[in-house]
Amino acid sequence: MVRWLHPAMLVRTGLDALVAAAFGARADHRLIEAVVRPQPPFFDYSEESPDGDFWLDYAADSGDGWNSTYTVARLMALPSMELKDAAGQTHPTERGRILVLGGDQVYPGASRETYEERLVLPYEEAMARTKQPSPDLFAIPGNHDWYDGLSAFMRLFCANRWLAGRRTRQSRSYFALKLPRGWWLIGTDVQLNSDIDVPQVEYFHQVATHMKPDDRVILCNAEPAWILAATSQRRGYLENNLEYLQEKVFGRRISLFLAGDLHHYKRHEDPEGRQKITAGGAGAFMHPTHTPSAHRLRDGYEQKECFPDERTSRKLARRNLMLIRSSPLFGLMTGALYLLLALATYTEIGVFGLSNMVDALAAVASSVVTRPWSLTLGLATIGGLIGFADPTFGRWRVLAGTLHGLAHITAAFFVAWGSVYFTVSVMGICPDVISGNTALVPGVALCAAGWTHVWAKFLLGALFTFAGGFLVGPFIMGLYLAVSVNAFGAHYNEAFISLAIEDWKNFLRLRIDKEGQLTVYPVGIERVPRKWKETHAGPYAPAYDPDDPEATEPVLIESPIRVRPRR
Repeated sequence: MVRWLHPAMLVRTGLDALVAAAFGARADHRLIEAVVRPQPPFFDYSEESPDGDFWLDYAADSGDGWNSTYTVARLMALPSMELKDAAGQTHPTERGRILVLGGDQVYPGASRETYEERLVLPYEEAMARTKQPSPDLFAIPGNHDWYDGLSAFMRLFCANRWLAGRRTRQSRSYFALKLPRGWWLIGTDVQLNSDIDVPQVEYFHQVATHMKPDDRVILCNAEPAWILAATSQRRGYLENNLEYLQEKVFGRRISLFLAGDLHHYKRHEDPEGRQKITAGGAGAFMHPTHTPSAHRLRDGYEQKECFPDERTSRKLARRNLMLIRSSPLFGLMTGALYLLLALATYTEIGVFGLSNMVDALAAVASSVVTRPWSLTLGLATIGGLIGFADPTFGRWRVLAGTLHGLAHITAAFFVAWGSVYFTVSVMGICPDVISGNTALVPGVALCAAGWTHVWAKFLLGALFTFAGGFLVGPFIMGLYLAVSVNAFGAHYNEAFISLAIEDWKNFLRLRIDKEGQLTVYPVGIERVPRKWKETHAGPYAPAYDPDDPEATEPVLIESPIRVRPRR
């Protein structure tokens, strides 16, 4: 899995986000493709399976760790699969004639290398070749696909090529599929600004002219706008072209909304039986289900199911208290911060024990007053953590960031104090003769050796301070994240990228029967395998099968969902 809190990864993703924010809107690839990449108004599958069921698969947010990505790819590659629901009833399903990838196909950012390593290879090992008819593959981009301006995405998905046993057909980053029995699937590209461009609106206007009054639409967006709008994370979120597309172009034809971006499963339903499903569990790290909390949406939809359940989600969030286990190298950053804070306020307090805390504090305070850069560094630490604080805190954001910053500064003081005290008063290396009584500390004679021991004291004190910051800093950060996400619903992204949980994966299998009824089968995997064995089964089967007795079998997250026909 991507280790998001690795210092190098933080720098890389920060630069990617900065460049995308600065140039993404000014270099909109969609405007170019609308001119130079012709695409038919829709891809027609309406005449397929005239006397039987038509199946298609939907998966979003893949391309992270091997175990999670390959697990989902392998299950979708199987020609058929029987799934049990909570009541123990078995439901037969078939591999989709079409696979729709719903956004963020790779992490941490798009490039030819990351697509190859984290998406293409797992999918090729799952289904490099297949018996005819070969499935088709369509994809919509998410924000991570846009980090390189959509260049790698277009090369991979919009070049009419074969990809892991499936044929790609689209030439743009958005598309329309005409499915059997009056169903349509619309895939949009919301870019980085959570909106669609004017040529895309015109394209879908043209698509709508081919629809009959009783046709129904499956709308696939890269982000669950309904959850973000309900939690007021983005004011006016739908006051844009996407809202116009949903309300004016397709309107009440839309019976099923699908989205990824949040890496879990959630389903909302309105009184008429229309569904809004978030299913971003094709391989990326897990997001919590207890936040963002949106049990009731603005348009009357109510939450019916989530995977994992909210109690489990809160329990998993508490793993942040042992953040150093899931993100061990994050301690390099906190260790360096604590060391800088200690050096900026360095003063001779090695002979002060806990009984002399007032004297130690006075000495450090005096150092801060006489060294302006130490005060500047402290204020910069607090200011940086105020900026890091989640906007979900609202008017309490400054307080949350200040308390977080003061916690690290306080911890840095005690870590540095303990380090120099251990070096001087316990190891006896160059004790500080403050009281004029050299008998205060055993081993005072070592100072007579000269500058060698002075440097030894400095280097050992610095080493112990860095080590203390390496251990203590992640705990404080983890405590802050755990409290934020469980008590205030804040930092749900940061609290779970830190954990990189590869379990609790999901994807959707959809069936249109011969009567035109659409049924959704939400497939969930609670624990993905960590070990694999080669199958040696030939080209028409996955290359590896699970070899992990603790892995769980795929099941239905809930009973099959029947999307009611439009009235």
